[in-house]
Amino acid sequence: MNRLLNFFDFKQVVNYKLEILSGITVALALIPEAVAFAIIAGLSPLTGLYAAFMVGLVASIFGGRPGMISGATGAIAVIIAPLALMHGVEYVFAAVMLAGVFQIGAGLFKLGKLMRLVPQPVIFGFVNGLAIIIGGSQISQFKNASGEWLQGNDMYVFCGLVALAMAIIAILPRLTKAIPGGLVAIVVVFALAYGLEIDTKTVGDIASIKGGFPPFHLPNLPFTIETLQIVLPFSVIIASVGLIESLLTLNIVDELTQTRGKGNRECVAQGSANILSGMFSGMGGCAMIGQSLINVSSGARARLSGIVASVMLLIFIVFGSGLIEKLPMAALTGLMLIVAIGTFEWASFRTIRRMPPSDVLVMAIVTLVTAFLHNLALAVLVGVIISALVFAWDNAKRIRARKHIDQDGWKHYEIYGPLFFGSTTVFSEKFDVSGDPNHVVIDFKESRISDMSAIEAVSKVTARYAEAGKKVHLRHLSKDCRTLLDRADAIIEVNHFEDPTYKVVS
Repeated sequence: MNRLLNFFDFKQVVNYKLEILSGITVALALIPEAVAFAIIAGLSPLTGLYAAFMVGLVASIFGGRPGMISGATGAIAVIIAPLALMHGVEYVFAAVMLAGVFQIGAGLFKLGKLMRLVPQPVIFGFVNGLAIIIGGSQISQFKNASGEWLQGNDMYVFCGLVALAMAIIAILPRLTKAIPGGLVAIVVVFALAYGLEIDTKTVGDIASIKGGFPPFHLPNLPFTIETLQIVLPFSVIIASVGLIESLLTLNIVDELTQTRGKGNRECVAQGSANILSGMFSGMGGCAMIGQSLINVSSGARARLSGIVASVMLLIFIVFGSGLIEKLPMAALTGLMLIVAIGTFEWASFRTIRRMPPSDVLVMAIVTLVTAFLHNLALAVLVGVIISALVFAWDNAKRIRARKHIDQDGWKHYEIYGPLFFGSTTVFSEKFDVSGDPNHVVIDFKESRISDMSAIEAVSKVTARYAEAGKKVHLRHLSKDCRTLLDRADAIIEVNHFEDPTYKVVS
């Protein structure tokens, strides 16, 4: 029983009123996002709403991060748009379900820990780029159905309502945290627009959200190799992007709440959610940083808020569509603009002077790729690769060799720094084969042999000394270094014995 309670975090102290009110706020914020993303993908608005409900519900119950919100996202919409255009919605459902299988596999094989390889500048860049995307996506709300900017009173009224919503969200938490500021802003703007009969843009102007319970529907496709060839590339990308965005969001929420989520469990939950989303006519999705920040900033910390958000979203679709479609878009636009401002890592500007130039470059590149290409996976991948190359270059220059000759006439090379593919050239240049005595000691007490390139470098050095009729002694090799050398008998032919003091491999 205790394990079950711990699994669902039922032992956590829950503020039920705050969780429910926060969930309602998130549900209202989910509607325009889900509709917009479905339209981007070339699908019915209900396809996005069903995905938001199913993915959000399953991830909230079983995910690795209580309080984090999942649903239909723009990153997934951009990926599946070509598939929907070329082959139709049935292939989208199949691709989402297969992506879910890959995500479950990632969780079972504990690949969630790979997020440890994402450096802080990459996270800063990702968050800043995402804030720009969230803020930029609201620009369209200041335009009419034909894509032209609102004019005259229409623009003044819309901007006034947006400013009112933003002011309420910013000021109310300073007065009381009993009620989420986002929910109060939505209610106030709605009451004002409805009571004064203000003619302004509403949710219904975007699309109708009226529908029923998500229908169970397996993809109606031929089970053939050709189908797999069409679906597989999209599934791999969906799975990768979904996990990257979800795990990065998990890390960000961890920092905000000073708690720690479970990455591998989140992978399994996201995969299960996407499989069910495809089965119930949804476009798939992943964690949503904007809605997660709305939830966390409202004070929600438990699973209840995410569950309420998903259930309320379904209630709005089935029973409350007529009322929700009258909701002024200005209220939701103000809410999302506040989220964008809160998402941006303003602290990154203060730390620029203290950051290495390479980290500043990585942060800027990730921000630009995220903001302008809207490809989160590519942005993170580029950032990690650049960071890894910079790290390798810096460490390649750190290898040193202290030299001295002992009382027996043996020359010692004390190596400092890691020996790996990037430092092998500098390592090889340290030795004076022709001028050295007959016995040479290479001491790795302050170094380590890291990879096959390092083994090859050691092999070449010993071969050069052997050709000159001189003998090399390798000292202070760590256990893992000796294991690498043992496996490389074809490259380095040495007689192994253990010196009781130096653990020599000679």
